[in-house]
Amino acid sequence: MNLKLHKPINSVSGTINLPGSKSISNRILIIKALSGLDFLIQNLSDSDDTKHLKEAIGNYSTYSIINVGHAGTDMRFLTAFLSIKNGDYELTGSERLQQRPIKDLVDVLKTLGADIYYKNNEGFPPLQINGKQLQGGAVEISGKISSQFITALLLVAPYFNKGLELTIKDELVSKPYVHMTIELMKEFGASVIWKDNKIIVEPIPYTYHKKEFIVESDWSAASYYYSMVALSKIGTQLSIKGLFENSLQADDVCSSIYKNFGVKTTFNDNEIVISKNSKANTSLLELDFIECPDITQTIICSCIGLNVPFKFTGLQTLKVKETDRITALQNELQKIGCAIEITDTSIQWTATKSEAIDNLSVATYNDHRMAMSFAPLCLLVDNVIVENAEVVSKSYPMFWEHLKSIGINQTQL
Repeated sequence: MNLKLHKPINSVSGTINLPGSKSISNRILIIKALSGLDFLIQNLSDSDDTKHLKEAIGNYSTYSIINVGHAGTDMRFLTAFLSIKNGDYELTGSERLQQRPIKDLVDVLKTLGADIYYKNNEGFPPLQINGKQLQGGAVEISGKISSQFITALLLVAPYFNKGLELTIKDELVSKPYVHMTIELMKEFGASVIWKDNKIIVEPIPYTYHKKEFIVESDWSAASYYYSMVALSKIGTQLSIKGLFENSLQADDVCSSIYKNFGVKTTFNDNEIVISKNSKANTSLLELDFIECPDITQTIICSCIGLNVPFKFTGLQTLKVKETDRITALQNELQKIGCAIEITDTSIQWTATKSEAIDNLSVATYNDHRMAMSFAPLCLLVDNVIVENAEVVSKSYPMFWEHLKSIGINQTQL
């Protein structure tokens, strides 16, 4: 469906109950499935990715064909998970997912003794996995492709006979996500030591003595509301439930970044209040997104809306997400007269815009973040049409309903 977002008459206001973090949810589901521990997971993400993963690890048999759709995280986590589960499995996904490389992860698992084969193209899904007990040991992996490869290995490492000694080569992208993985593993009794470029995991199974685990809400999802407040008049504020001041999520950096746009964050008990208290700083904004690529699109749209010039680097992983996000941004921003300059690792803009735009139709490229990051521009443009708006279900199914609750009226086309 296409959805038209109408410019609100009044300021946005209200309280948002954000979904649980997809990143945390998926890691906890793998830990629970590996350990067999009996505990309740509260505030589990309702995203498509998490639903696919929960179904896959809850219903697989010794021979299964598992289709994870567009979920790259699921593909990577399940590749490692199924490699140590006795049985024969076919792991596949959407056409786009079959274009996303997985060779680095598969090569390491093969070095550790896994039986994994490519059914079509070398280095890409779908995979044939013949699961069995793995010995583990010392291996190397590049850190420049995806931190999820490293996380996938770490999560299953306590169940290798010899544990894991993992050496990370090259620059590590999205480093906080590896830190998140390790901290969650430690909470469940794992022995993990990370020093310099080496991570050692002992062969000690997970344990947990609590009856429940509460998943923090999703800071990536919070970024869209930061953008809305940034694009609103001074005095506008929103409350967002379920966020912690001391978060494991890399995207909590948006509370700091949005200070540049005049947005203040007040932390209360498991809740934040974000308020527009000053005008944006319109000097050149330079940021490196190597550790938090998922909020890049949102912040770029905020800069465009506020006419803030920027130079953003560390974007190499954006080209292998649900779409080539760098090219997608260039295509869609051109529609409103914003000619951004791109490379494979950077995007910059000199803050030169054409005349005001009354209408904008945004192609989403099967990418949930394209839909949600452009949505706040409806505060500035009379009519924003989001094509294939249902793509938000990948990470945030209630997004459009939540926008409606704070004053963004919509028409389904």
